[in-house]
Amino acid sequence: MSTDDIILTLNGGSSSIKFALFPAQGSLVRFLSGAVDGIGSANPLLHMKTTGSAATAMKAAAADHRAAGDLVLATAEREVAGQRVLAVGHRIVHGGPDFVRPQRVGTTEIDALRRLVPLDPEHLPIELALVMAAMRCFPSAIQVACFDTAFHHAMPRVAKLLPMPLRYAAKGVIRYGFHGQSYAYVMGEIERLCGVAAAHGRIVIAHLGSGASLAAVHGGWPIDTSMGFTPASGVPMGTRCGDIDPGLAPYLARTEAMDIATFDQMANFESGLLGLSETSADMRDLLACEASDPRAADAVALFCYAVKQRIGAFAASLGGIDMLVFTGGVGANAPVIRARICNGLGFLGVVVDPDRNDAGAAIASPDAGQVMIRVMPTDEEVMIAGSTRDLAVAGHTR
Repeated sequence: MSTDDIILTLNGGSSSIKFALFPAQGSLVRFLSGAVDGIGSANPLLHMKTTGSAATAMKAAAADHRAAGDLVLATAEREVAGQRVLAVGHRIVHGGPDFVRPQRVGTTEIDALRRLVPLDPEHLPIELALVMAAMRCFPSAIQVACFDTAFHHAMPRVAKLLPMPLRYAAKGVIRYGFHGQSYAYVMGEIERLCGVAAAHGRIVIAHLGSGASLAAVHGGWPIDTSMGFTPASGVPMGTRCGDIDPGLAPYLARTEAMDIATFDQMANFESGLLGLSETSADMRDLLACEASDPRAADAVALFCYAVKQRIGAFAASLGGIDMLVFTGGVGANAPVIRARICNGLGFLGVVVDPDRNDAGAAIASPDAGQVMIRVMPTDEEVMIAGSTRDLAVAGHTR
């Protein structure tokens, strides 16, 4: 392995592909990051930022995910400027019951992951196509898959089971949980900043963004999470409904002739903040107009209410809370949302310091607070790069 070797990370989503370049040795500090946003829309954009330079954005040829992936890989190939890409790390949303840690992938693993597509038809086909494109573009690079479900694999059996006929559990119909790269990063940061003892305490992490979930962690291990079999479950999100009555599916089939595909489209892309507000899935937009638009006010109120409920439920599972962490785009950047969620949780020891919270301080609770409230940006790409480098180095030292 050379000091000039590069780690490339790829994070493919439903409408974007993020990428970053890291040195294969030394500190994991990205020297380039970028994304293709708005894939398939009328105005897809390629965003890029290199160390010491301002961010740029330009129109991108990204009519679909294949074109966007080709653009990302060509951009990465150009930016490494002749240096070797030692390994490519991929965020894979769903690993099913068997892929429970980051691992090197080749054709055998890709075939196994293809069999999991029914578990995650929205993400897995896009992500696997990106893995194969990276294999073609960088044939000598080690390909590493990092699974969002892996973090939650150690949850107790009672937290994984769904109250359905048990035969389905044997077929993989269980609660998986997601946002695992984010949770793993936050737990690493808690240990780094606060020490091992704090990281082994009773912790609730609220990853709040366009996708939103919460996790309960004790003794350094996950014990529960809000998302379940799919990322559509849990608290309401930007466009996902979160937990709803399963009786809605047959009701809408009877009254509106709604088929499975239409219901799935509604639950994942037309619900949540967007569905309730009828205007936007972006919390910033809703906060800006909630005073004059009762629909926006309802959407924000329900989001905060649902998150507050889940924190209370996790406090029961944990036997109390020592630390509450807000992360994700909304969690880390919306003081008013943090304050509304915490309002009324004083009986659990959750109390916000208004000045610290409004200023975006790393600690949003008073010094004498029973529960430490931390505000912490997450970094999924760093987690992917670290896992990828570990496996790549291990492969080169056997």
